Amino acid sequence: MSKPVSDLNTLLASMSPELQPGVYVYASVPFDIDLSGLTPVATFREREGLTVIVEEAEALKAGFEPLFRAAWITLTVHSDLQAVGLTAAFATALGKANVCCNVVAAAYHDHVFVPVESANAAMAALRQLQRDGL
Repeated sequence: MSKPVSDLNTLLASMSPELQPGVYVYASVPFDIDLSGLTPVATFREREGLTVIVEEAEALKAGFEPLFRAAWITLTVHSDLQAVGLTAAFATALGKANVCCNVVAAAYHDHVFVPVESANAAMAALRQLQRDGL
């Protein structure tokens, strides 16, 4: 298992964005909904309901109303959860490319959800950030 990286320059130089196949959606569902039979990428409990990120086909089959259709990009570097500046750096790069992003930090990697139609622009911006750094 790799050691988590915390140095910002190393993180940027080795982030290696990877576009995951498929289309994903964000949806908000009641807390008591049965999620068996679904494979959410992520869930988050908010006061207003349970946010789920799930493949679009699964969401539609379950009758979920999509709030956001997204492409999923994984930064494959093993980022330290206490690293400073990575999210700000890639969010700024994406903002300059006029791409909004929603970020999920997990134990090993950062995951960036961007509008489906902006996936190629997002990948280009992230690859340029990896090449050029700050």
